[in-house]
Amino acid sequence: MSRAGAQCEVAIVGGGMVGASLALALAGTGRDVVLIEAQAADSATHSSFDERTTALSNGARRIFATLEVWEAIAAQAAAIRRIHVSDAGHFGFARLDAAEHDLAAFGYTVSNRHLGTVLWQALQRRGGVRLWNPAQVQAVALATAGATLTLRGPAGERQLQARLLVAADGADSMVKRAAGIASEATSYDQVALVSNVRCDCGAGDTAYERFTDSGPLALLPRGDGGYALIWTLPPALLAQLHGCSELEFCRRLQQRFGWRAGRFLQAGRRASYPLELVRARASIGPRVALIGNAAQALHPVAAQGFNLGLRDAATLAELIVGAQDPGDAGMLAQFARRRVADRSGIIAFTDRLVRLFGDRRAPIALARDLGLLLFDVAPPAKRALSRVSWGFGAAPRLSRGISLIASSRR
Repeated sequence: MSRAGAQCEVAIVGGGMVGASLALALAGTGRDVVLIEAQAADSATHSSFDERTTALSNGARRIFATLEVWEAIAAQAAAIRRIHVSDAGHFGFARLDAAEHDLAAFGYTVSNRHLGTVLWQALQRRGGVRLWNPAQVQAVALATAGATLTLRGPAGERQLQARLLVAADGADSMVKRAAGIASEATSYDQVALVSNVRCDCGAGDTAYERFTDSGPLALLPRGDGGYALIWTLPPALLAQLHGCSELEFCRRLQQRFGWRAGRFLQAGRRASYPLELVRARASIGPRVALIGNAAQALHPVAAQGFNLGLRDAATLAELIVGAQDPGDAGMLAQFARRRVADRSGIIAFTDRLVRLFGDRRAPIALARDLGLLLFDVAPPAKRALSRVSWGFGAAPRLSRGISLIASSRR
């Protein structure tokens, strides 16, 4: 980064999973794109590419297949063919089987580290996108004609001018703040404890969601035969679970979850983060578009956060490819309109699910459990739920198997 005054059409700030996906969608389309990432992409300590597990919907699978990286992702992915939902201490439960809906799977799980590695290797191999990392954004100036970024990297400071600036830099987005876009944050008064665990009978292809009096507890099958654990609990209980031995942790998990998945034998490194719903009040600004967690950060209960962000990226890429000016106000307004139904629908679905199962009052619990039992024997309701992972509103071209490279040549 020695030369000053560089220019591009699209600057993407944030090379995590959503930002890298947008860059990959634009690679080879003829657009001049720069991807800016503060951390070295192959760093073992990269905050986005850790051992946490992401659940990919069938819509996400189709997007990655269209981008020609699904085969590499699938090499370490696990299929979710069955889902078991239960309400601890009550009689309600529901079961879903992908085969009943003529689906190969409801979705797939993959480690963030593997997904990040696949995306960045594909970007490096294909070219067409300038990768600036590590590079830290120091300042952002927005004007009618475009955005000017001041960046600092190993070779010092330089500036970059872009016609469109994309914020893919997380819920606490610097780009979002620079654009003057406010966010609303609602705390759930919960933390998520995440770990990788193993049972005596292996994970198979079943995902479990168990709602307990302290919050939902999810087990997602991993490609290595274990489970990804997402344990939601009050902050007051976190210190006990972080500080106890592996044996004691497994014992407490067994006590909370039960024996449906078998006996818990091992638990890997434990990490935690607070849970809140963060919504940007707008998804666009002058010469700015927000995607992923910069636009919305969700509770993990329904595993929809990344899938929603990926649809942000796929929709934005489609509009960029077809636009004369990728930062034009009309194009940005179209992006906002295209995303509003999906964004509001998934946010409402996730938030209501958390609040419904977080209410432990007896009448609510009774109604909830009766609802689960009715759902278990109602095929139309199951079909409707299985379609949630495709999102609300119009599907992006990438999720319909239409390459943007072909579209850019028409």
